Amino acid sequence: MISLKTDNILPFLSQDKINAILPEIKDADSKIRQKAGLGNEFLGWLHLGSGTDKNVISSIKDVSSVVRKKKGILLCIGIGGSYLGSRAAIDFLSASGSVYFCGNNLSSDYISDILNKIEPEKEIYVNVISKSGTTIEPAISFRVIYDFMKKKYGANGLSERIICTTDRQKGALRQMAQKEGFKTFVIPDDVGGRFSVLSPVGLFPMACAGIDIARVLKGVSDMEDYIFSCDVQENIAYKYAAIRNLLYRNGKDIEILSGFHPSLHFILEWWKQLFAESEGKDGKGIFAATADFTTDLHSIGQLIQQGKRNIFETFMVVDKPSERIKIPKLDENIDGLDYIAGKDMDYVNEMAYKGTAQAHTEGGVPNMSISIPEISDYYLGQIYYFFEIAVAVSAYLLKINPFDQPGVEAYKKNMYKLLKR
Repeated sequence: MISLKTDNILPFLSQDKINAILPEIKDADSKIRQKAGLGNEFLGWLHLGSGTDKNVISSIKDVSSVVRKKKGILLCIGIGGSYLGSRAAIDFLSASGSVYFCGNNLSSDYISDILNKIEPEKEIYVNVISKSGTTIEPAISFRVIYDFMKKKYGANGLSERIICTTDRQKGALRQMAQKEGFKTFVIPDDVGGRFSVLSPVGLFPMACAGIDIARVLKGVSDMEDYIFSCDVQENIAYKYAAIRNLLYRNGKDIEILSGFHPSLHFILEWWKQLFAESEGKDGKGIFAATADFTTDLHSIGQLIQQGKRNIFETFMVVDKPSERIKIPKLDENIDGLDYIAGKDMDYVNEMAYKGTAQAHTEGGVPNMSISIPEISDYYLGQIYYFFEIAVAVSAYLLKINPFDQPGVEAYKKNMYKLLKR
């Protein structure tokens, strides 16, 4: 199981203070279990690991197998929670399938580059993900790609190539799917976008990329069992939520989630959306930032070490790499590094992590670490559920609704006005 290390928190937070927040944690836990807190109508993600309909999983596998067998390309259209979770999975697991993501920005160069990269002989499938079908970024991209697909295959050749993941009954995308006969998957009514990675929103693109979604859901289910059977005081997700809120109350209002493995990059991005959109309301919230280490130690590492002391860190590390590369010895020790010749690169990476954690602690930056035993679909599922339950608890500690995002509409209103909608 993934684990949480908090040794470098104790110089900044006594165990007594951590224990003192326990009643608030128990209250948040009760609200979640009893579905009695703010936004409780959007707790459908709680049991996706253990309760997803087997027919849905079977359908996802059947449709994705067609894409896989034809060695097709999947163009996945979505923004925010409609794409970040599956992209994180594909990058984390270095999945073999060809999945391109679009609809997450308004750049014509970006979508043009994707379409220009597609080899003419490749079979192309499209998965457009939107509950309403009217969110402007994916909607515009879908218009462009729909036009591209019609020119390539003809209007009558799209019913087996376009898959819509959308609302069960309503919305523009649902209407279009029914009219055109497109295959559909349902976004559950009680699951918000940023919590939707374990629904067909995330599972279908994962399956198209060759990821074993049953193993992902097994990891989710096991973490779910742990969360709801573990003593509240020992629960690692609740402990993470408690510590970050205590630090926030002590003036640490920026959290940097840092990964020491490049494959973690989009998991960090998924986390950033999950936490920022869930907590940033009512003049409250911990600013969610990310960093890729050791790369970013040569840039914002300076600020973390000696800048304003309003930050704390959470490191993500992988205990066991998938591959091992030994550092060779040179005929002449020109760079002076023969003392580490014969060791694994990941051993050096581990020492970099430990050295960074120590230096930042000494520099006044509280930090804790999430350890992932290895890169696998099973532990990916655990990561997803760990952060989802942690952000729900954390937001309840802030006394806000974890599941809405009213502020997102502000830029849209101004943009539509400028577009003369």
